[in-house]
Parts: sequence; C-alpha cells; structure tokens
Amino acid sequence: MTNLPKVDQEFMLEFLIELLNTPSPTGYTHHAITLVSKTLKQFDQLELSATRKGALIARWPGEASYTPRGLTAHIDTLGAMVKEIKSNGRLKLTNIGGFAWNTVEGEGLTVFTGDEKEIRGSLLLTKSSSHVHGVEVHKTERNADALEVRLDARTSSQKETRALGIEVGDFVAFDPRVEINNGFIRSRHLDDKACVANIVAAVKALHDAGLKPAQDVTLHFSNYEEVGHGASAGFPEDMAELVTVDMAALGEGQNSDEFHATLCVKDSGGPYHYSLNKRLRQLAEAHHIPHKVDIYPYYGSDGEAYWRAGGDVAVSLIGPGVDASHSYERTHMDALKATTDWIIAYLLS
Repeated sequence: MTNLPKVDQEFMLEFLIELLNTPSPTGYTHHAITLVSKTLKQFDQLELSATRKGALIARWPGEASYTPRGLTAHIDTLGAMVKEIKSNGRLKLTNIGGFAWNTVEGEGLTVFTGDEKEIRGSLLLTKSSSHVHGVEVHKTERNADALEVRLDARTSSQKETRALGIEVGDFVAFDPRVEINNGFIRSRHLDDKACVANIVAAVKALHDAGLKPAQDVTLHFSNYEEVGHGASAGFPEDMAELVTVDMAALGEGQNSDEFHATLCVKDSGGPYHYSLNKRLRQLAEAHHIPHKVDIYPYYGSDGEAYWRAGGDVAVSLIGPGVDASHSYERTHMDALKATTDWIIAYLLS
C-alpha cells in the first residue's frame, strides 16, 4: 500500500486551538464558521458556500464522480442562553445541548448581547458560600434553578443588568480553557472541533501533495448537531455515502481510548452501514492506522440526522477518542493524527 500524504500536525494543532478559542454554542456559530471558511479558502480546489441554515459547505471535485461522497463534522458546541434576568441582577440560564450542570459549575463564561458586546461572568450556585450556607452547598442538586451567572459588572438589579445590554435570549459560551501537555489537548468543546481540525488537516495534506480525492466530495460543517438536526440537509442528491467525523466516547465498558481513532458501529440510533464500516476497517488495516471499534450507548450523530431526514446513503462514523465527553474533555495528538490519516485514506480510495 502506498504511503499517505504527510499530515501537517503543527498546522492542525494551531488551527484547532484557534477554533477552540472561538466561541460557537449552537445558534451562535457564525464566528467559527467564518474562521473555518477563511482557512479553507487557501485551498483553491474547494468551492465554498453556505446553507440557509448557516452550515458551511465545501465542494471538492475528485478524479471521478460516479459515487460522490460526503464528510461531515460539527462546528457548534454545548452552551446556554439567558432564560431570566433575576431581581438581584444575576442570570438564570437554559442549557443548549446535553451537558450535566455540575460539569460547568464554577466555569468562566461570556454573555453575547444583541449588539455584540461581550460581558464576562461565571456560573455559580445561588447559595455558593460554604461560610454562609454550610452543608447546603454540598447537598444542593445542581440544576438550572440552583445555578446563576454572576456577572463581572456592577449590578444588583434587573434594571442595572439590562442597562449593560443583556436580555433574555442572549447566547452564553463557557470558557474552553485550552491546554497542551505531553501531546494531550485538554479543553472543552473538543466535541467536535477536534474533528473539524481533522478534516481541514486532511484537505491540506492532499493539497500540499498535489492530489485530488478519488471521487467528488462534499464537506459539510454543520451548526446544529448538539440539538439533533445539524446535517439533516445540505448534501447533493446523488451522494452515495457519508462518513461522519465525531469524537469517540471513552469510559467504563468502552473499547476506545485517547490514542486511537475509533469506528463506531452502533450508537443510540442503531447500527451504521455494514459495508462502508468494513471498507473503512480494511483501509485502516492496510495503512496501519491505529484504530479501535466501539459502540456508544448514549450518542447520536449528524449522519443519523441525515438518515432521519431521508438521506438514502451509506453512513459510517469515525473519530478520535475523547475523554470526559460533554465535560472538560481531553484527547491526544496520536488520536488526531490517526483520524486524519483515516480520512485521507478514505478520500483517496
């Protein structure tokens, strides 16, 4: 088997860090979409466009067009919106996506006002001081009613908070807190920005090597995955198969780890496509790509969203192992490299 084009890992990591530091909770993804679009514009083979829903589409002509393919990863992340401005000037939130409230307690955040001002704050228990509330701090159930945003502004009333420009419906992004240590990338929102970086790095590898994909490809960067309907539209009608690139879930009873790419053969929506799965495994074995096979018990993907919308295509799911999904996540460069190599092998096959 011929060698795959070299992945520029420094580029991949630098792009990933910039993307992680660009807030994009579902519904407020335009800044991150712009970043990905700007990065892809340097590769002249791609034709970029946007769906009316706001997803980014890149058409990539291949050597042939008899079985057009798709790749998808999502740019949107978990986040929140302002549900209520409380009488004390603090904010009650409603969550965007399926995170547990305890995973964001104490986290720094940014509120984006309607006129694009950014106001900093943090998410705390309404009764957060152990010196005042004693054991109640430990016993309180962490939920939307028990937590509030303490703004870094002089406000103690609804009127003063509204004077800052904050209103119900404003978007809230939690700090990613990106750190790189010993090849590990630790950050919120690796789901699914790590996989966006994998696809972009694969495009660069083929571009730098002067290669084209074997078939026409549609790259779909979705913006509503965390609420279930991200990639439900935006693909050409003649597309034959779709590889979803999304993080692999780690934990007790799972086969995945932070150092391999993973092929998910079944999740909450049922099994993925047998023949496409088999071909992807054969490609990984032929190119000696470190990989695992796994099943995720509580998980859905953009590929399934397209299936549910009526997409008549074969769908598979691959991605790097990510620890502590929907919390303070972590992966390793080995998993990112393996996933990118797998995407390259698929595109050239």
